[in-house]
Amino acid sequence: MSEHTRQSGEIPNNGNLTDFVYGVDEGNKLHIEVAVKEDGRCAVFHNKPFRNDVAWLEFDLDTYKLNFVLDCGEMRNAGVDLTRDMSKYMQNTHQMLMILLDDETGGAKEGTYVPLILHGK
Repeated sequence: MSEHTRQSGEIPNNGNLTDFVYGVDEGNKLHIEVAVKEDGRCAVFHNKPFRNDVAWLEFDLDTYKLNFVLDCGEMRNAGVDLTRDMSKYMQNTHQMLMILLDDETGGAKEGTYVPLILHGK
């Protein structure tokens, strides 16, 4: 980690999220979907397991971008478009449920809560 990065608190954002999941290739895509309820409860559904644990998620209330921060210190954008309405409901949320889905059945295999850090507004 560079001195600049350490001082600024910035986390490197290089590549894309598929760098950190198992089993992604031309025939096996990573699918991510974000669901937000009006009461602020949020979930991220994904069909591929991560190589490193997700330490936390960051959401920018101005740009509607959701980033994954992994235990290895890398950050990746989720690559999904969130909306102003979703942003409005997420303003008081402090965690998101991440749910790994079975590729064959679509059913939930496991879920874990991950802290959510909000930026903006």
